[in-house]
Amino acid sequence: LERALSSIEVNPAPKAYLEQYATPSTVAADALHLAAYVFDDILDKTVMELGCGTARLGIGAAYLGANEVFGVDIDPVAVKIAQKNANLMNFKEKTNWIVGDIDVVCGNFDTVLQNPPFGVQKRCADRRFIVKSLELGHTIYSFHKGGDSNRAFIKRFIEEHGGKITNIFPVTMEIPRMFKFHTKKKQITHVDLYRIEGKN
Repeated sequence: LERALSSIEVNPAPKAYLEQYATPSTVAADALHLAAYVFDDILDKTVMELGCGTARLGIGAAYLGANEVFGVDIDPVAVKIAQKNANLMNFKEKTNWIVGDIDVVCGNFDTVLQNPPFGVQKRCADRRFIVKSLELGHTIYSFHKGGDSNRAFIKRFIEEHGGKITNIFPVTMEIPRMFKFHTKKKQITHVDLYRIEGKN
């Protein structure tokens, strides 16, 4: 799975204000493995990836046997690459890609996957994703910035909006130098992966 995900083309022109950091293939593979084989949230399920970018999580879900996968992103370049990636991996028939804000999505999905902006460039950017995912999904897998204070806030925010956290998995992400304001060749970031039960 990790090898397959590492072959997925990334966005050639990521935008800093959208915090378009690709989920590392190692991290995506570990998260999807948990979702599929520990919690049975992928096989034969309908999956939505919010803020899909080039769709490493969504395509990974298709790879692991999701029945149907949807992805939405505001960046048309990223969505075009997501579609190309899915086609190259022979998942054209079970994947659907949408250019738009996450607010355009409605309906019910078995599982929602997301690596939303952490709110570093635009405060509270991740909150919209949490609220939307709780509206859409029976089960949600969501990455958020680590740390005790962040964890306490996110837990409270999720519960206030009708969700229930079942598990939190600490994750280390390696972010390469991508933007002019990056001063290091790579940055190690501590992140939490939340498994959440939604309102559906």
